[in-house]
Amino acid sequence: MHRLIENGLMFGNLIRVDSPILVERYNRALKHLTRFETTLTDFHIDISGYSPEIGDELGDDQYLNHAGVNRQFILLTTEQKTAPLLNAKFSTSRGILKQFILDNESQLFALTTRDAVAGELVNSVYHVEQPARLFDIRKVTVEADTTQGTVATAHKLREMIDDFKTKQDAWFDDVLIGRMISLAKETGDVTRNPVTLASAEFGQDNFWTAHFGGMYIFRGVEHPAAIIHGDKTTLKDLPIAFEFDFNERRGIAKFLELNDLVEPIVKARGVDAAAILHQKMDFMVAEVAATMEEDLTGATRRDLRNLGRRYAKLLPEAWQGLAALARWAEEDGPWPKITADHSAYFYTLRAKDHADADLVNMLLAELSPLDIRQLFICHKEAFYQTYATWADKKRAYVVDFLVREYQVDKAGTREALFGHEAPMEEPKAAPARPAGPWTNKGGYEIRHDVIERVGPWGRVGRK
Repeated sequence: MHRLIENGLMFGNLIRVDSPILVERYNRALKHLTRFETTLTDFHIDISGYSPEIGDELGDDQYLNHAGVNRQFILLTTEQKTAPLLNAKFSTSRGILKQFILDNESQLFALTTRDAVAGELVNSVYHVEQPARLFDIRKVTVEADTTQGTVATAHKLREMIDDFKTKQDAWFDDVLIGRMISLAKETGDVTRNPVTLASAEFGQDNFWTAHFGGMYIFRGVEHPAAIIHGDKTTLKDLPIAFEFDFNERRGIAKFLELNDLVEPIVKARGVDAAAILHQKMDFMVAEVAATMEEDLTGATRRDLRNLGRRYAKLLPEAWQGLAALARWAEEDGPWPKITADHSAYFYTLRAKDHADADLVNMLLAELSPLDIRQLFICHKEAFYQTYATWADKKRAYVVDFLVREYQVDKAGTREALFGHEAPMEEPKAAPARPAGPWTNKGGYEIRHDVIERVGPWGRVGRK
């Protein structure tokens, strides 16, 4: 992993903590949350305040995330909003923390000039000893305050001020006035500079979790399902009607189509589909070439094309499918029939423009693991795990590619791959359900009365 770290592809954008006053504030918050302290005088933190160096020191990578469920956090600066979240157990955690910082940026900036802010992403589940417990997580609430309780103290002071304004003979209440003066010394003038943090509550309908080998839970869609990375038979009594593992490609494809979550790359607006397809094909050639112990150092597209010719007979079926699709896009070739059973199928898709686009692209990245760029962008945990299994020559090629082609323009690359152009006309209301029992959707003939009786997937995975 040293190659990744040295090139800023792992532990990148972390916030450096090296001043004595910040270290002292961090220790105060760390002790407040965990009863531990660090002896380090120089370390780095992520958006949640987790430090890999302190994790090594304590021998616990989850020292701010006990049982991997209720993530605690330490904010020393609002600049943490740009940092990644390491050792993520839920796909929503970083987004929640970033939104909380953005919604309270001016208040947090003022608070962190004097103290660290410590808090927790709270839900009603404290331990997920059984997979079914994951489905009890419905919402996450952010609770935060300084280590000295400045926000809570300010709240008490505001209540006293309200009492003082409304209570008869308050001017003669020396006890009340004395307490107000004492609290004001701690908080300042809360009437002119209110010390408060906006309440933050986030729904948890659709998310990925690292628990139990990895699982995608989609509850906030028309046809809910759980998609499991491992063997679904090992997970008993999940409280959801349908569940698929990664071997059930048809079921996953139908789930994505019925819920209108994906679109073919070649039909997406504002996308250079042919270029994207060729890049995916290059990654597949690199996989074969690395297996054949070819030196991929500094390999260009021309080099990979030559290697593709050399090892044409070894190229996977997925490469052949993408090549056929590229011929259709560039040369007006015949439309290739790529069904869900074809290994190229999920390489040809991307998420549509909806609230869960990042989550769907994350799922597609796991379903198309040879696309190392999408895997790195959309699912870093899976990327790091896969990277550890590669031959050293492939590692060198992948790192070189990401540094040259992605690091130089992260936002532009993401926009080119996953961005969505605004529609040219106002969106129209969805058509009313047809009177007859049949509708064609995405190539599937859907019979509505059957869906209502047994669900959209028939007996597949039915409980």
